[in-house]
Amino acid sequence: MVVASILSCAAELTLLEFGQQVHGTIFKSIYGTSTSVYNALVSLYAKCGCLEEASQIFDSMQWRDVITWTALIVGYAQNGKARSSVELYKQMVASQIKPDYVTFIGVLFACSHAGLAEEGEKHFKSMTAVYQINPGPEHYACMIDLLGRSGKLVAAKELLHQMDVEPDATIWKALLSACRVYKDRELAERAAENLFRLEPMNSVPYVLLANIYFAAGEFEDAARIRKLMKSKGINKEPGCSWITINGSVHTFVSEDRCHPKTSELYLKVHEIMLSIKKAGYIPDMDYALHDTDREEKELGLAYHSEKLAVAFGLLYVSPRAPIRVFKNLRVCGDCHAAMRYVSRVYSRHIILRDSNCFHHFREGVCSCGDYW
Repeated sequence: MVVASILSCAAELTLLEFGQQVHGTIFKSIYGTSTSVYNALVSLYAKCGCLEEASQIFDSMQWRDVITWTALIVGYAQNGKARSSVELYKQMVASQIKPDYVTFIGVLFACSHAGLAEEGEKHFKSMTAVYQINPGPEHYACMIDLLGRSGKLVAAKELLHQMDVEPDATIWKALLSACRVYKDRELAERAAENLFRLEPMNSVPYVLLANIYFAAGEFEDAARIRKLMKSKGINKEPGCSWITINGSVHTFVSEDRCHPKTSELYLKVHEIMLSIKKAGYIPDMDYALHDTDREEKELGLAYHSEKLAVAFGLLYVSPRAPIRVFKNLRVCGDCHAAMRYVSRVYSRHIILRDSNCFHHFREGVCSCGDYW
């Protein structure tokens, strides 16, 4: 139990190297036969973006319980392997293992991130009809996200009225994000108002609502929301990205010039931008600052924190190893597109963990299928 607890802590903190050391220590020991330890290892590698290792441990186990299956189902879902997650769930059911509350969070999350609307609705209904599991806020949030991503905002609103639990902030955030994509101003305002009440100091609903207004050309309303946010003393959480190399953590913010290797780093970024533009990358100005000219917008995009971290990885991570970058916020659309080109031009496996999920970039393709 102690070893399993240590591995679980490493998984929650995504301490891959430490977890690997613990794994090596217990290899061939008496702990190797413990299901709880194996479960913790599956969870560790899945939460650190190492799906091959997680799958290998899963396949090596002689006996698996609901925790084992759920760990890999959730792992696949969070690593952009949504369809694999759903298929594994079907294998679990066929193996006569009864899914639990957490299992359905993973399955519904997977469905929402693969656009599997009908499949997600079917599994959601089976929770109560087949397994007598009452949906919680997490399940409703996944369903709202699923319906919203699929453009079914009317169905999302209907589900909101049918819920057996009080909508929490996660549910309203999912709805607000969907409104941004499908430009539903009225529903966006309702979701934002509830978020203002539930999380009064959270900048996310203010920023999302302002962006919705701005995209609709309603600049006065966008300015009003930003002014309201400022008057309440609410600051937007700055995006930052970090990469660990040889046990040292290197952290970057947008346009960061504090790192001791700044000169070398910015030369690399300049090289990367030239290379991926030749390959077809076009900067997406929707993610740039609005009050600057085009040249400044392009430079601002080039110096986003995740691009700086990946550039640093190209400089100092062995060509045989993946470049692992973490970000505290969601990756922006422009950086996501740029990473696809970088992975192809430089023939590198880039693993980017943002606030929502893992993105595995290989040969110009992301594991999320550009659906995140």
